[in-house]
Amino acid sequence: MHEDRKYIIFPVAEINKVDFSQVLETSADTLRKSVDGFKTLIKWDSVEIPSFVSTIVEADGPYTYNEILVIMATPEWISPIPNP
Repeated sequence: MHEDRKYIIFPVAEINKVDFSQVLETSADTLRKSVDGFKTLIKWDSVEIPSFVSTIVEADGPYTYNEILVIMATPEWISPIPNP
């Protein structure tokens, strides 16, 4: 299902460079952010990298679905559950 899906991680400061017509997210409000709020990611279902990605200076990736699952399971992306 997600075999062709690709992801990049980049600084939140570069969200203004995203062309939401080329990715699966619909707006800056639908982007997942890292716990510290400094990074975000986008995804797309195409072999071709969206054209605007080359303008993002500090982009990491592209990552595959399996690779991004591992990254999203790290403390950088998952807030610890507070003790009651």
